[in-house]
Amino acid sequence: MVAEELINHMIPPLKVTDSARKAKMWMEELRCNQLPVADQGKFLGLITEEIILEENDIDKSIGDFDIAGKDCVVRKNSHFYEVIKLATDNHVEMVGVEDENKDYCGVITIQDTITLFAQSAAVQVSGGIIVLSLDQRDYSLAEISRLIEENNAKILGSSVKQDDFDPSKLKLTLKLNTIALSSITATLERFGYKIIARFQETHIQEDQRQKVDMLLKYLEI
Repeated sequence: MVAEELINHMIPPLKVTDSARKAKMWMEELRCNQLPVADQGKFLGLITEEIILEENDIDKSIGDFDIAGKDCVVRKNSHFYEVIKLATDNHVEMVGVEDENKDYCGVITIQDTITLFAQSAAVQVSGGIIVLSLDQRDYSLAEISRLIEENNAKILGSSVKQDDFDPSKLKLTLKLNTIALSSITATLERFGYKIIARFQETHIQEDQRQKVDMLLKYLEI
């Protein structure tokens, strides 16, 4: 899923000539704390409720505020993982989208993005989860996928992060379409991969779904 497909067309951009009063009114109507600002077809950043309250001047023009999130913009063909990372790194609720000419296309809310992730096959389809520890130089998802497919299984989703205690290593989490993990882990270990955790989702699925539901409920507040 790419950014262009995630644009929320119900959230219009404010102009620099709009007042803070208008911004507050739109925030109340849209039930959000941030809104995009665009001028002459270009994304300028985000005006937040906090910024408006700090200035304490409801009639002030948006262009007179020091707006936030000036770099919180992605290209329309960016993957939604990039959208989530950008928003998380900058602590914002939405991210602007621009085309190859840097013209403003719209805005993506993180609530919409996480809702999409919760509806993805990696979350919704039952299966097992394995976590591997490996050297960065040995990382090859294609090779790992081949070994898993030899055991009549497929990878539904994957995530990789640097080991917090050893920068030379990676932690790779794989969601598979099966809960029969024994032969898969045996094969991976035979080829030198270290399995540091495994979960058969039938035992944890309800708990994980409750956590997703709680997260989505929180984001709607």
